[in-house]
Amino acid sequence: MYQIKLFNKISAVGTSRLDPEKYTCGEGLECYDAILVRSAKLHDTAFPAGCKCIARAGAGVNNIPLDRCADEGIVVFNTPGANSNAVKELVICGLLLASRKIVQGANWVQSLSGTPDLGPAAEKGKATYAGPELMGKKLGVIGLGAIGWKVANAACALGMQVVGYDPYLSDAAKAALDPSVAVVSLEELFREADYVTVHVPLLDSTRGLIGAGAIAAMKDGVRIVNFARGELVDTAAMDAALTGGKVAAYVCDFASEEMLAQPNAIVLPHLGASTPESEDNCAVMACDEVSDFLENGNIVNSVNFPPVSLGRRGASPRVLILTKGGIDAAALLTAQGVSVAQQSAGRRGEYGAFLADVSAPVPSLSGDGILAVRAL
Repeated sequence: MYQIKLFNKISAVGTSRLDPEKYTCGEGLECYDAILVRSAKLHDTAFPAGCKCIARAGAGVNNIPLDRCADEGIVVFNTPGANSNAVKELVICGLLLASRKIVQGANWVQSLSGTPDLGPAAEKGKATYAGPELMGKKLGVIGLGAIGWKVANAACALGMQVVGYDPYLSDAAKAALDPSVAVVSLEELFREADYVTVHVPLLDSTRGLIGAGAIAAMKDGVRIVNFARGELVDTAAMDAALTGGKVAAYVCDFASEEMLAQPNAIVLPHLGASTPESEDNCAVMACDEVSDFLENGNIVNSVNFPPVSLGRRGASPRVLILTKGGIDAAALLTAQGVSVAQQSAGRRGEYGAFLADVSAPVPSLSGDGILAVRAL
């Protein structure tokens, strides 16, 4: 029986896919084989020796200590694309909010409660809340992954011109992009875009991506939306740019005191993936990743180990070996007199994964560079 620790509430649409004869799920487990998590921070969590994997029901994994997990032989999964439609829809909403002063106008009308002749009074003040249309404007999309390409295509459908930047553009995303989207340099995107939206992961290389230099390179009056990660935007630089008028509006999903004080900023409470459909999709993908890994050793959508996958052929013994530092797992098996019927192997930086159906149960393997060995 596999024990699955829940660090957040996970949609029952996902957990119901785990066979109750094989899996126990709960929040109070002390010893467990896997973790299902959404936003709970795990950096200070000591994982038990039996913990084999963590699945994040969402895309971002900055709440998980990836390097420590890798060194402990714990495979970390995320669910790319499962919440992409929810975020895409909110980004389009954000573009409209950045343009039409909808929130400001709604708040002002609320303040008129009790005013005589309310309708005419509201109508009289509407000019204060006028704003431009999206049609014909140019949108710059930074990052054309699972969310970015959907945003780009939706903007095209609204009549916007779209340019995108992504140095790691996948073949699948390229094929999915509307043919009118031009993939350009970041410098060209900053120079040309009337609106900018960012859809990249938070890494050391992307922290503060939208900073003073980037903003200075943009058009005067640019409108920026950020539904990816708060730290991608330098808050101090954005504060100064909004105050000075360089940026006409900023809409984001991440609260900060500076932005709450800005009349031309709209701050939402991290609503990007907060739809029942998105939560169900993420939970389903996370639970499927966990069960496939625990039962078959397959690694799909891991962020700290390479993908490996094998279909089952009969009842042959199977082994998964996780390594660090260039260890040749196949050679280790050969040295033990174990032959391999089929295998899948890969490397991600210094970490390796080797999955194989073998001729006999694998003897104990240990030593420097051997992170985990699982018989399946």
